[in-house]
Amino acid sequence: MSARRIPPIHGLLAFEALARLRSVTGAAEELSVTPSAVSHRIRQLESQLGLKLFARGDFSLTADGAAYLARVIEALDALQEVPGRRAVVGPTRLRVAVMPTFSRQLLLPRLSLFRHRYPDIHLILQVTIPVLNVTAEEADIELRFGTGPFPDRESMHLLSEEVCPVCSPDYFNEAGPFDGFETDAVVSRARLIRSPLEPWRTWLKACGISLREPDSSAQFNDIGLMLDAAVAGFGVALMRLKLGAAWLDSGRLIRLSRHSVPSPHHYFLCWKPGTLERWECAAFVDWLRQSLRD
Repeated sequence: MSARRIPPIHGLLAFEALARLRSVTGAAEELSVTPSAVSHRIRQLESQLGLKLFARGDFSLTADGAAYLARVIEALDALQEVPGRRAVVGPTRLRVAVMPTFSRQLLLPRLSLFRHRYPDIHLILQVTIPVLNVTAEEADIELRFGTGPFPDRESMHLLSEEVCPVCSPDYFNEAGPFDGFETDAVVSRARLIRSPLEPWRTWLKACGISLREPDSSAQFNDIGLMLDAAVAGFGVALMRLKLGAAWLDSGRLIRLSRHSVPSPHHYFLCWKPGTLERWECAAFVDWLRQSLRD
């Protein structure tokens, strides 16, 4: 009996990943190899099979490729089944606690990429209270904002921010001009919107302004609400530039200074010790870290 010529497993994994993600770069990242290695494995597999698996540059499958993919998925699923172990039934659920504005502005626009890369993970997003880092329900991964470290949690720095004063065009026309917004006289003419998440002392100290932290103007404990209040003419807000990019890009808010100042607070991903031993938790942490670097 002649030996069977079974394609190498790394070629089958590259084929399945590329067919699912339709991106050489995405497949390479998932398999922890270079894009050229993925391309080489696909060419090697097609040569051994004598089939053309992909039709065009968008990595759509040929009829032969689609038929073979079904066999490959079936075989890979079979290889994952360990004798004596009960098969896991149902989807893999991952609970992530996030802050409202971060979720809307930075996470949700990227989530389609995560869903395509990890279709077997059912993501459940829960809202956390930024000031207290409190969640309504237990979560596997938590997004926290502060200086760290956090008691009883392991953490990874995710994102740093710079802040800059902003206001609406209408408020600028009403109360401005503000001439760089960097002197006691100019800042004292503005109505400063307060937030415990981003105190004004960061900007005041960096600019050498002797004014104290405001204590009588409107206050918001959600960054998105604070920026919407600035749009509505409440006054001047201290905005995180990455988080508030949509407000600037749309023209709803305008910068009052060309200078920006590093925020003393940072975004962290946090989890209980041992959590990253679960593959879905490790996958989300690694994906979000990489995604925010792009």
